[in-house]
Amino acid sequence: METRAGNAAHFVICSRGEAGTNGSPEERTLEAANAAKILGATHEFVELDGDGHLELKSAHVIKLAGIIRRIRPGVVLAPSLVGNQHPDHGKLGQMVRDAARLARYGGLAELKEMPTHSITQLFYYAIAASEPCDITPVLMDVSAPEIVRAWTESMEAHATQSRTRNYAELQLVRARARGSGGCAIRHCALSE
Repeated sequence: METRAGNAAHFVICSRGEAGTNGSPEERTLEAANAAKILGATHEFVELDGDGHLELKSAHVIKLAGIIRRIRPGVVLAPSLVGNQHPDHGKLGQMVRDAARLARYGGLAELKEMPTHSITQLFYYAIAASEPCDITPVLMDVSAPEIVRAWTESMEAHATQSRTRNYAELQLVRARARGSGGCAIRHCALSE
């Protein structure tokens, strides 16, 4: 895990779970903040359209590009571009991809006051088991018990979301299966 290696991590949370079946936005906000803390990451919430209402908008992309310029990350993770059980995930992945590109553009009027920034890599993470692995996978060794324990604890911090399904266990089973011959994380290196 990056934070245990001394690297900074910053979560940009784009929903408070307003449309969720389980938990209130207040509960889910606290859970997300706690999960970030468990992993040693800083975090911020970004208001876009609200859970279940997210639309692809240039204003959102520019807002995310501004965060990339401010935080100046080397690596960015985003939800897979492939649509899944939640209509916001694929849209957010597209906007993060576009924001990473716009963060590099010096002539964008809305961001002129901030220095440009180029990330080195963009990683997409799959959320649903049905998402295809059509991009060359980058496998990361997460077999160290303390890393798996911290990750599991951070996932379990989202207790309201686990009321109907054990997401931590689902992802661990999936990672074990894909790590033994499938894909765990899909990688997209940015290019001009």
